[in-house]
Amino acid sequence: MEVYLDNSATTRCFDEVAQLMMKISCEDYGNPSSMHHKGVEAERYLRYARETLAKILKVNEKEIFFTSGGTESDNIAIVGTAMANHRTGRHLITTQIEHPAVIQTMKYLEAQGFRVTYLPVDKQGRIRLEDLQEAICKETILVSIMHTNNEIGTIEPIEEAGELIKRTNPATVFHVDAVQGFGKFRIYPSRMNIDLLSVSAHKIHGPKGVGFLYINDKIKINPIIYGGGQQKGMRSGTENVAGIAALARAAEIMYSNLDADMNRLYELRDMFIQGVSQIDNVKVNGCMGNESAAHIVSLSVSGVRSEVLLHALEDRGIYVSAGSACSSNKPQPSATLKAIGVEKDLLHSTIRFSFSVFTTEEEIRYTIQTLREIIPELRKYTRH
Repeated sequence: MEVYLDNSATTRCFDEVAQLMMKISCEDYGNPSSMHHKGVEAERYLRYARETLAKILKVNEKEIFFTSGGTESDNIAIVGTAMANHRTGRHLITTQIEHPAVIQTMKYLEAQGFRVTYLPVDKQGRIRLEDLQEAICKETILVSIMHTNNEIGTIEPIEEAGELIKRTNPATVFHVDAVQGFGKFRIYPSRMNIDLLSVSAHKIHGPKGVGFLYINDKIKINPIIYGGGQQKGMRSGTENVAGIAALARAAEIMYSNLDADMNRLYELRDMFIQGVSQIDNVKVNGCMGNESAAHIVSLSVSGVRSEVLLHALEDRGIYVSAGSACSSNKPQPSATLKAIGVEKDLLHSTIRFSFSVFTTEEEIRYTIQTLREIIPELRKYTRH
């Protein structure tokens, strides 16, 4: 049996999405900036995508800008806002558990003379609103907080944070990295005081290499990519029409049956947690219940290194990750696990299991049984 449980790294495309990409790539392949019929056809796909995504978020179509994915969306949001507002202030706030696309961008801005506050989190991975309020000052031009943590699945108090930010300093821009949250939760930027929202297609059964950034049209933000002036000059470059249309179609499918799909995933997640919790010295990291996403479970397995367990599972046809796919091939311990206080000897003994709408109960039961069999054996080998 082949069991793919690395969906936080990337997902399998919906068949319908892949077929749409093929049609556009081979038939409706015009440049949307061209004035002839092929260009008009391509522009129609972009319009469909903006309308679809704007409807899901309940925002204006003109506030949707297409990018190459979550990393670019985060970079535009953070660097673009910093450069547009640096005369107002040079203070930025984020958390200690952000994706590298946010953390490394913040470090770049620190090197440019900006001051960054990295908010700590509790043992479940949630920020404390009192810490956020204390950090905001007159110089704060941007707060960036992820919606759902990509390693442990914790959901941050985004709506409460948005209200707090605007009450404390209405001029502060609020950015949310929703790469792991979009398609799994209903997110309404206007209601939640979100000014900037980053999304990636390949986390919701769309293609790699495409995403979007919601930009509240009332905020000041500069482009960071210059060229032909596409997308009102905010993100120049010929649009990836096939990818953009595929992103929108994947989002449509995800939200068409969202409640039923997420309820089923919560049931699978809880079954998985209950099953693995019966194994000695196995710890689940992060939140439980509705404060954690349905599709992510982080397990620390005492006495077994992550890469050993990962490859033992792979030998049984089960594919998982040792952490964020963007940093799991690097030797340093996860910043997220350190921030939530995971014991030092477990930092290199943690595996992430992440599910999708394609995950079945049979696959979960097979994975639980496999873990029950191989963990005791791997521990014997480790002791020797």
